[in-house]
Amino acid sequence: MQRDEGVRRLQALGFAAAAAGTLWEHFDDAEQRGKLGHGYSRIPWLERLEGYDPKAEPLVVVDDVGFQRWNGNGTIGYLVLAEAVTRQIAQPPEHARVVVCERTFPTGMLGHYVRRLAEAGLVGLLTATSPARLGPPGGPKAAGTNPLAIGIPSSDGQPVVTDVSMGAVTWGDVIAGLAEEEQLVPFGGEQWHKAFALAVGLQLVVDGLVREPGYGAVLLVARPEADPVPALRALGLRLPGE
Repeated sequence: MQRDEGVRRLQALGFAAAAAGTLWEHFDDAEQRGKLGHGYSRIPWLERLEGYDPKAEPLVVVDDVGFQRWNGNGTIGYLVLAEAVTRQIAQPPEHARVVVCERTFPTGMLGHYVRRLAEAGLVGLLTATSPARLGPPGGPKAAGTNPLAIGIPSSDGQPVVTDVSMGAVTWGDVIAGLAEEEQLVPFGGEQWHKAFALAVGLQLVVDGLVREPGYGAVLLVARPEADPVPALRALGLRLPGE
């Protein structure tokens, strides 16, 4: 899909030109990184999705020195996190800040957001909840796939970015036709309980901090105090996000 077509289809849904461009950048980034479940396939998915207002804008409802609370206010989660990250880059914390985003769904490829922070010289750790799709074998679905993304800046200009879903496949893979829903189980094979424990823990962190029902995200952003990446890269390893 070309940019002009993608942006045109997003604007046809009611998104303003700037918002459509932001969404396209996210989908194109995912596509170029091989994350097809979060790439162009999300545009026809949005064309079928209900429950969001393309004209709405997220709100900052609490803005303290080390804490912010955002509310999606009816807009789509991609744009809530995009705006929250833009604010952190423009007004970084003196040391660290916790950002809680309510009514924030869907959020897409979380690595996209922490990479932006890392490229701006900030450490970022981000998780987000989704519909309950993971559970023990034969048991009820109790948690979302609840990915965890971490971005670490580096003086060599190449940040390290990790972005891991707690599922063996992602819901995006199912949307894109790359996996069956039955394959969406906690990763790890016989050690599935470890991924399930992480999914539950991350679910409770977000659910314990949001005040409104629904899905949300929690971001920790901080100024780095050290530069550990070059020494790790000197080992000759292919690091996450490269």
